[in-house]
Amino acid sequence: MNPLLAYTLARLGVFLVAYVLTWAVAQFWLEWSAITNLWVMLVALAISAAVSIFTLGGLRNKVALRIQDRAQRMSQRLEESRGAEDVD
Repeated sequence: MNPLLAYTLARLGVFLVAYVLTWAVAQFWLEWSAITNLWVMLVALAISAAVSIFTLGGLRNKVALRIQDRAQRMSQRLEESRGAEDVD
């Protein structure tokens, strides 16, 4: 599986778990409204970001290495292309 897709799906999964848990806790203490839902989403986003920093480091490193490798290949092709233009 593509590391970027795996990381994206993992982040989405962490957010959904955080949202469900935050929503369940909010049901006990808050009256439900559209604003409450917005606050629950914002709190879940903050929680999922913090959790992702610690738990998804391996996936994040794989994505970074893949992007770095792709950038190096593109730079190499660009330099080869420039070199070929200079020869003509």
